[in-house]
Formats: sequence, C-alpha cells, structure tokens
Amino acid sequence: MVDYLKIPQHIAIIMDGNGRWAKSKGLPRTVGHTNGAKALQRVVEACKKFGVKILTVYAFSTENWSRPKEEVDFLMDLFAKYLKNQSKKLAENKIRFRVLGDKSRFSKDIQESMIKLENETKDFDEFYLNVAMNYGGRSEILKATKEIASEVSSGKLDINSIDEKVFENHIYTFGQPSPDLIIRTSGEQRLSGFLLWQCSYSELYFPKIHFPDFDEEQIKLAIEEYSKRDRRYGKV
Repeated sequence: MVDYLKIPQHIAIIMDGNGRWAKSKGLPRTVGHTNGAKALQRVVEACKKFGVKILTVYAFSTENWSRPKEEVDFLMDLFAKYLKNQSKKLAENKIRFRVLGDKSRFSKDIQESMIKLENETKDFDEFYLNVAMNYGGRSEILKATKEIASEVSSGKLDINSIDEKVFENHIYTFGQPSPDLIIRTSGEQRLSGFLLWQCSYSELYFPKIHFPDFDEEQIKLAIEEYSKRDRRYGKV
C-alpha cells in the first residue's frame, strides 16, 4: 500500500481490448484472450498489494455468446482451465471467489467448477474476487425484480417494505459495497451494461491501454487518478 494514495475499497474492471491487442501484433484473437488471463493475475496481485478489498472483473457478457463459435469455444476452454487451476492459488492468498451472472448457460463441468471454487473459498475475507460471467446489468435488474415480485405474490414480502436494501439483497453483489472505481481499458468510454445498479456513484476511468498490457503500474495510475477526485456522493 502506498501511503499518499486514497485507496478504493472496490475496483471493477471491464477487461477490454484483448482482440485489438492481438490484431496490433498480427496474432490471433485467442492469443489476446490468453494474455488477458495472465494480465488478470497481475491485476489481482497489484490490487492486493495496494490494499484494495474487492476486485470485480467483466469476463463474459450475455451478448458475448453472439461472437464466432470458434472464439466462444476457446473462451469456454480458457474459463474451464482458469477455474480448475485457481483452487490452490486462491487458498494460498485467502481470496474469496464469486461468479456474478447466470451460471445456467455454461456446460455442466464449468458450472460445477464455479460452484466448487465458490464453496472452497467462502470462508476467506481478506480479498474478494468477483468474476462476471454470462453477466448483463439489465438482466441482473430483471432477475432481482422477478424475485422480489415472486416474494410479494407469495405473501413473503410486503410491497411497502421494498427499498434499496431489499433490492440489493437480490443482485449478484449482495453483501458487498458498490464499486468506488470502474476502469474500462482500451479507451472505450461506455459501461456496456456493467454493474448498472451498482455504478451510481462510481468514479469512471478510461485508460487507452489494452487489457493484456495492464499491470501493477497501470493499477497505480488508476488509483492516483481516483485519489485526485472529490468524492461527495451526490452531496453539495
């Protein structure tokens, strides 16, 4: 941790630019995704070093299923390997793992690996790693709305008792604070459906660097930029 920096408790990252990184080097997009996975490990280590408590990364959106089948198949294989290889590393570093998104569309093996990793790390509280997979902000809000409507319909919940806290108990990040800082790499300046409920007061940062080149120095630059901002949470 660097003393002069104001450290965000929760950083969220849209890991953008893997394909463009590969194209700029004359390489297949799959190489970009592989190097993006390596960059994620560096980012986790850097966030822990600087004292960040929660890291949420956007790995695969609900819209990403429309990508070419060969690319989707490669990503599924990459996810499967990542999930199976992380157990020991997460345990050694006391990192709690959570998947944000609808697990049901993934293969049975991937679903089982997700659940296994969540269960193996559920007692850790030093650092939280949320990986958004088959995630969409609008679908998350719809999911929460349907669950609340079902509870009202069944008589379990009084409609007049619905407030933000009740709603937040039905979203994927339940029990966690919203992101202080959202980073989107590769220069694009939009959220693309990422954490739409949670981003109300998040600071936004859009570095032009592609995600495979993201590292500790880039995290430090993002935190330095965050430290300069006046966080008033909507107050005058």
